[in-house]
Amino acid sequence: MIDNLKQIFSFLDGCSNAVDIRAVLEEVFPLKAIYIYDFTTESLRDFSKSWMYIKSKELDDAFEKLQSKKYYKGKTNSYYALCNNNKIIGMLEFSEHLYDKLLEFLEMASFCISLKIQNMILSERMQKNIDFHDSMKNIAKIIETQYEINYIVPIIGEMIDKFVSDHLVYIFINNELVWPSACRDEKIFELIKCLNNKSEYILTPDKKIGLFPLISENKLLGCIVTKATDSVLSEKEIEYLEQLSSQTATTINRANVYAEILKHATLDALTGFYNRRQLEERVKQEVSSAKRQKRNLCVIMSDIDFFKSVNDTYGHAVGDLVLKSVSKVIKSQLRDYDIAGRYGGEEFLLLLPYTNLDEAKIVAERLRKSVESKKTDISKILPDYKDISVTISLGVAQYNSKEYEKVFIQNADKALYEAKESGRNKVVAYK
Repeated sequence: MIDNLKQIFSFLDGCSNAVDIRAVLEEVFPLKAIYIYDFTTESLRDFSKSWMYIKSKELDDAFEKLQSKKYYKGKTNSYYALCNNNKIIGMLEFSEHLYDKLLEFLEMASFCISLKIQNMILSERMQKNIDFHDSMKNIAKIIETQYEINYIVPIIGEMIDKFVSDHLVYIFINNELVWPSACRDEKIFELIKCLNNKSEYILTPDKKIGLFPLISENKLLGCIVTKATDSVLSEKEIEYLEQLSSQTATTINRANVYAEILKHATLDALTGFYNRRQLEERVKQEVSSAKRQKRNLCVIMSDIDFFKSVNDTYGHAVGDLVLKSVSKVIKSQLRDYDIAGRYGGEEFLLLLPYTNLDEAKIVAERLRKSVESKKTDISKILPDYKDISVTISLGVAQYNSKEYEKVFIQNADKALYEAKESGRNKVVAYK
């Protein structure tokens, strides 16, 4: 095969990735690794192992020696320079010393190898440019079509995560993690406290963690955080993330403004929960998100027991006060990202993202006990009375990815009906 340069070059020409290039060269040489020098981070990367950064004094010394000659014999391994326009861009590492015939072949083949690698790197950069512009266009499209923070942030997070696939991505709003569901690096939580509305991006000294503030109209809305798994952020990726952060901040700010405008149109005036129309939209969004991300989602339907008797006995003013009191208790027991709505009359619907059925039953039981123990003072409306208490019945269901959202809600409604029929003031899970 050494004598057939054309065949080797033909094989190299057909290579589509770094692993293929290495496989072709291993047929000819006792090749151990291919290293490419990253001028941005000033370090060597293993070209055939997802561009993993390498820290080794022996490799650094070998790369330094190859600045003035093409071939260098180390203690155990040998190295040959890969050049482009007389500038060294990387090196080949061999597990043994090379004899003259192999060196003669390398003298002729190294140009072709370097050119192929350079073209592959250029192609990867071009693809990253395409991915970046696609992400920018998609985020811009979200600006035009979506206004709900809890819906758009996961979509943006997934876009950025795909763009910098070798980094973990987190999105914080008002110093609270909103995507994904968990971050176990306490250092990140400490770093975000340093941000303000004048901040530029922050990069840790090891370039492993990057914080990109979300600033719009001179307000700090949150930040995007990237954490490296193997590599570090390049200057180009930092530039892209700055632009993506700016676009994301615009999207989030627009959503906040729109939310404020729609606040009275989407919220029930009495309870402060979502009204029926907006609640149905949120159900669609959460079901869609749970299906796309393959995550748990549960719903709780609750009803105030014998509420008609409260209205008939004390009047509708007291009934409204009880509704306010119960909704306040429910709200105090929910997480920030849980969704509460007034489904109709004295009936409430609660959506619990990232929650399985057993966890939802625990939440429902906690709600039941909290409402049961709550006393509502009605003396300002009826001076002859001091306070009254009510109970609630609750039905719980977990979303199944094969179901429509209407079936999902109907299952919780069936469980609620069973709770009321079997004695009230209890929790029943749909089976």
